[in-house]
Order: sequence, then structure tokens, then C-alpha cells
Amino acid sequence: MQDTDTPDHYETLQISPNADPDMVHRVYRLLAQRFHPDNSQTGDAGRFRQLHDAYAVLSNPEARAQYDIAYHQDRHLRVKLVSSAGHVEGDFEYEQAVRLTVLEVLYTHRRTDAREPGLFDRDLETIVGRPLEQLEFTFWYLLQRNLIKRGEQSRLIITVDGVDYLEQQYARNVKKRLNEHAEPV
Repeated sequence: MQDTDTPDHYETLQISPNADPDMVHRVYRLLAQRFHPDNSQTGDAGRFRQLHDAYAVLSNPEARAQYDIAYHQDRHLRVKLVSSAGHVEGDFEYEQAVRLTVLEVLYTHRRTDAREPGLFDRDLETIVGRPLEQLEFTFWYLLQRNLIKRGEQSRLIITVDGVDYLEQQYARNVKKRLNEHAEPV
């Protein structure tokens, strides 16, 4: 939700979009105590205001339902899936397309939110549209190749090697499509 003026209330409260109302309340109380302006050690009026605004929306079922509609639409609009260009045949090709999709999602997220460049596994599950169990192999491969890494709170972040790899694959795919559409001489 960083591309619009609407803040990401789930990120503000550091919870999943699937969090139940009790979880929203407990996390809010914990963070509100930490960032309350009266707390001399960790008080932060700006952060406290953000927490309060997020809680006001997410604790009200009607407001949360309206917010969730915009939240999910925005997340899907920001993600341009690599594999949408054509039909992928076979397990190997499908896994390669999923890897590129994960890299592109992390690339896009890092570019749009440089302060919080990582995404949780569950966020990627929702965005990519594959169960987490199926993404475990993808994450393992990308981590082993140093194309992604685990950052704060175990969020996945694209690395410089990952950016280079993604850009090389993009250039290769563009060249391949141009060759497919070129007229014979």
C-alpha cells in the first residue's frame, strides 16, 4: 500500500492480514505501550499516531472490511507476474516461472518500500498464489543461490545478485519474444 496515500495498517501493527480481532487488540496494546509519548525510553508520538490510526480501522469490522478490499486490490495491482506472458509446460519450467515471480515481487517491493524491503513468507504466499508448502522449495533454492536473503524478522529480501539475475532473465525473455515475432528474411 506504499504506492498510494493509504498506509499499510497491517505493516504498521506488524500483523498478518489474516489476524483475528483479538490479535489486533493484543498487538496494538503492546505496541501502544512501547511507543506512547509518555514512555520516556521508547516513546514516539508519530509512530503512536500511526498505531492508533491503524487500530481504529482494523478493530472496527465494517471499516476493516472496506480497508481490506482496497488493500488486496492495491497489492494485486502492484505485482506484475512474470509467468503471465504465456503457458508454462512441465514442472521444471513452472518452478522457474515461480522463482522469477518471487524475485519480481521482492524486486518491486524493494523499489517501492526501501525502508522495509522484505516480505514475510505468508505475504508471498498470498501474492504469488501458491501454498507456502509449495513455495518452500522455491525459497530454499533462491536462498542457496544468494538471490534472496532473510532479513529482520525473517523477511525475505532480494539481493544484488537477485536483481542482476532478474534483469538478465527479463532481457533474455524480451530478446526471445522479439525473435519469435521477427519476420523471416
